[in-house]
Amino acid sequence: MNFTLKKLTIKDFELIKETIRDIFSNPPWNDDWQDENQFNAYIIGMIGNNNSLVLGLFDENGISGITIGSIKYWYTGNIYCIDDLGIKTNRQGKGYGTMLIKLVENYIKENNINEIELRTNRTFPAYNFYLENGFTESENAVYFSKKI
Repeated sequence: MNFTLKKLTIKDFELIKETIRDIFSNPPWNDDWQDENQFNAYIIGMIGNNNSLVLGLFDENGISGITIGSIKYWYTGNIYCIDDLGIKTNRQGKGYGTMLIKLVENYIKENNINEIELRTNRTFPAYNFYLENGFTESENAVYFSKKI
């Protein structure tokens, strides 16, 4: 199978939106994006910034997976902070995720980015997937949340 990685932009809004809906509306995430205005605002907020970086994994059948995040210009170098990473539901468990990670790593090396940061829930299958693909859990970082 031939895979390519393509940088996507705001011009690819509908493709990005469709892909995110396919991936995250299903278990284990079960995101409920019934409010179309809220979903549109979410996508625009993620992809419409100067430092946004969206990368799509494509095979001969179209888009298979996606990463959505932003570049953080830090004193230690540039970091790709991934907010969403996923593989379309019908392609999960077939090595697409590992291929996406490898191609993203190649992309960031070629584009003066030296680190990937992301977060996930320990109880989701993604936790072990990231460990298996060479990510390490930060000992110092803590994720905080406060409902208002």
